[in-house]
Parts: sequence; C-alpha cells; structure tokens
Amino acid sequence: MAVNNTVKIGEEPIRDIRLLPKGKVLLLGFQHTFAMFGATVLVPLLTGLNINTALLMAGAGTLIFHLFTKGKVPAFLGSSFAFIGGYNLVAPLVDGKADPHKIAIASGGVFFAGLVYLILAGLIKFFGTRRVMRFFPPVVTGPIIIAIGLTLSPSAVANASTNWLLAITAISVVVICNIWGKGMLKIIPIIMGIGCAYVVALLTNSIDFSSFANIKVLDWPVDPSKFMVFDLSAILTIVPISLATMMEHIGDISAISATTGENYIADPGLHRTLMGDGIATSFSAIFGGPANTTYGENTGVLVLTKVHDPRIVRLAAVIAIILGCFPILSSFIQTIPAAIIGGVSLILYGMISAIGVRNLVESKVDFTKSRNLIVAATILVVSLGFKNGVSFQVNSVTITLSSIALSALLGIALNAILPGKDYVFTEANPKETGVNFSAVDTTMEGHGDTEEA
Repeated sequence: MAVNNTVKIGEEPIRDIRLLPKGKVLLLGFQHTFAMFGATVLVPLLTGLNINTALLMAGAGTLIFHLFTKGKVPAFLGSSFAFIGGYNLVAPLVDGKADPHKIAIASGGVFFAGLVYLILAGLIKFFGTRRVMRFFPPVVTGPIIIAIGLTLSPSAVANASTNWLLAITAISVVVICNIWGKGMLKIIPIIMGIGCAYVVALLTNSIDFSSFANIKVLDWPVDPSKFMVFDLSAILTIVPISLATMMEHIGDISAISATTGENYIADPGLHRTLMGDGIATSFSAIFGGPANTTYGENTGVLVLTKVHDPRIVRLAAVIAIILGCFPILSSFIQTIPAAIIGGVSLILYGMISAIGVRNLVESKVDFTKSRNLIVAATILVVSLGFKNGVSFQVNSVTITLSSIALSALLGIALNAILPGKDYVFTEANPKETGVNFSAVDTTMEGHGDTEEA
C-alpha cells in the first residue's frame, strides 16, 4: 500500500499504521515488545516458570484478547505479578528452582482463576454495561489509574538505581525524542532511549552476556512436565487472586480508554475485555505459562507515541511469539541492563499516572465536594500505603488482595454509599463523539455493543 504523506507523525494520534512505511511499523512493534519484555520475563524468574513459555504465551494471549475484543483495544497482555504469591505458596522455589510437578499443580489453579473472569463477564453481559459502569465514575477510575502508575514506580526506581548513568541516559533520550524529535524519532523514543543507553553500557563495560551461555538458536518453548494438573487445594489457593486482578483489569481498560479517547468499556464492552483476559490466562496455564494481564507499560507507550492502532500491538505479540521460539533472540534482549529498563519505566509509569490526572481534569470532577475528596483520597492512600496488599484466611486458604485491588474495592464501595453522586453513564457512538468524561454532566460517551457475545 502506498504511503499517505498526509500523515503527520507525532502530531495527531495515528489510528491506522497501514499509512506508515513497513520499516517504521516494525520499529513500532519492537518498541512495544521492549516495553513489556522486562516485566514479562521477571515473573518466570521469580516463580521458576520457563521464560520462553512466558514470552510465547504473552504473544498468544494478546492475540486471543484481540480476537475476543474484535481487534479494537490496543492492549498487550504479559505475565501477571499478582499471581506470584500463589505460585510461591503452591510451588515454592528450592535453591532457586521449582518442582515441575508443583508448577503444573499451580498452573491448574491459574486455569480456573482465568475462568472466574468469564463469570463476571457473563454478569456484565446479562445486567448491562450501564448498571455496572455506575460503580466506576471518573472519581473512582481516575485515582485508580493514578495509583497504578505510582505503585509501579518503586520497581522502576529500584532498577534505575543499579546504574544511574544508564538510567538517566535512557530518560534523557526518551524526553528529547518525544519533545523535540521530528518525524519517526518522535514515535520511537523508547527504542532510541534503550539503544543510546545500550551503547553507553557497552562503552562502560556494563553488560552481562552470560545469558548466551549454552543457549540454543531455536527451541520449542513449552515443557510438557509443567502442563497443568488439577488439585483442589491449589485451585482454592489461587482462584481468589482473580478477584484482585479483575479490579486491576477494569483500571487498566479505563486507562487505555482515557489514553486513546475511545470508550472500550462500552465498545467492544467490558464483558469482552474480561473474556479475552480470562481466556488468555487459562490458555497460558494449560501449557504451564504464567497468568496474563493487561500491561501498563504498553499503555505508557501509547501515551508517548500517539500510535493507537491495535494492529501495532498485535505485531508486538507476533514478535513476542518469535522471541519465545528463538531463545538466542530473547537472550540478547536480556542483556539490556536493568538500569536502562528502569529509566524507561520511570517515564512510562509516570505517563500512566498523568493519564489518571487528565481523566479527572477532563471529567471536571468536582473536588469542592467532600464525598469526591474522600473517595479519591481513600483510593490513593490505600493503594500507596498497603504496599504488600492485605492477606486474610478463609478456612485454610490465604487470600491476598493487592493494594490496587483493595483501593479499588474501597473506592467503589464509598462511591456507592456516600450521597451526592453526580455521574451518569450513557452510551453514544465514539466514532462520532469520542470519549467525553464530563461532569454533572459527567457522561462517559461510548458505543454500546449491539452484537451478541
């Protein structure tokens, strides 16, 4: 297809990457892959799962998600950190290694956790988006989006602090390209930041190439010994985690909606995004892969680049699948120092929080009302104060709610209980009106999905 020269890169959101040269599109795809890579491979490192399986299932899970959401939502699914506690309980590491059979048992629990998403999706489909969304006004979703970015930031700082020279180099290049860059430089700031900082790392001898030791060029990325096995105790231990991750899912979809100006909660519908996320998680668990979740890192990429076409995320998913099948490629990416990833993540996580602030501003949330202040304050304080979440016992099962899930539940409850609500959810056509988070009028406009799931 001929390139449309009327496309002004970096000035207006790009919603159709087919208007760009193929070489630039490939770079944009790799940029999303780089953004998700660090967190996606960290989960298997902490749980004993296979890194290449995690990459394969991240890519496959993303494609499954896009299938269920009719290819409309530019979300990338990667390894979920929320389930690490479940893996540690069911299949604890011994001398840095996990028992394959116990991993298989844990995977059985994750499989059922993914199915819980389908229950909530069914309820939303049955009762309708309007009845559900009245519990998620901007005064709730805005602070949750802010909290998502802020709670992720400590990990970015921890990584960046391992080598501030590399981190600051990456940050500086990202900022320079995004603010003063022209043309393509403006929409690949992350690749530029990683690339320039990597050169500095090479010059300062700060790269560890040990990941290449005894590596295979091509390998089948799944281990049959870790395929899921059902165990009631493991299922009861891991399934409750889905209650927390579903709340995080709603926050992530709200963040992506606010970023792109499209109301994905209305169209293709929250029931579809939940189904896509849940099926992707269950599919991954079948083959011993980690649970999947929508990634805030890639939402940050959407903010920076203004390239909102879901096709670019699907390209990144294909790249992740290829990386999973070619260990030598994933090993090369693993040589990127943690400090560089941390520096880039500082920008991306900050962008997520900034989107939450923008959500509140554009929604004209009235903070002269005490009830709105209380709801927002509770969400922010709880999400930042309970760093390790809250754990409680139900019979012999320990359930842990992450700080985001806990703050979301409290925020939703307070908003429902306190008088003085000024938010009404209505549905219109986003292709004509866009998403408008407006105030008493606080109306989130979007298009209802008239097609049956």
